[in-house]
Amino acid sequence: MSEERKIMVEEVETVEAPPKARVDSPPASGERQRDYLDGFLAAKPTPIAAGEPGGNLYDAVVDALKEIYDPEIPVNIYDLGLIYGVDVTDEAHVVVTMTLTTPHCPVAESMPGEVELRVGAVPGVGDAQVNLIWDPPWDPQKMSDEAKLELGML
Repeated sequence: MSEERKIMVEEVETVEAPPKARVDSPPASGERQRDYLDGFLAAKPTPIAAGEPGGNLYDAVVDALKEIYDPEIPVNIYDLGLIYGVDVTDEAHVVVTMTLTTPHCPVAESMPGEVELRVGAVPGVGDAQVNLIWDPPWDPQKMSDEAKLELGML
């Protein structure tokens, strides 16, 4: 530890030049080669099924869920993190898996019925079913950033 660290400097007269980049000459005909992006740019996006995230029916169901507000907290149940899943079948049947903030919630009996009614009213939905689960339990970390901001938690 008593030794001092020194910086060594080496002086040189010349440095070997790096190899130059090789550039191929254009074809003799002067015709431009086909761009590899042509196929990519001309491709059409694959259609999203109506029941998949990003599909019309799925988005309409999520929009309907965002219109349902918790009576005690001024935040919709989707942003509050009470919705664990939205499954849409090919026949347009919707299954919503959700929880409540606590089993002793005052709307424990009425909220699943309201969700089922609102989702069933979405145009294109054949049948709506709500599965109320308690595991995993809800916690404030499931809330979206918008909900946390609304409640002053951010």
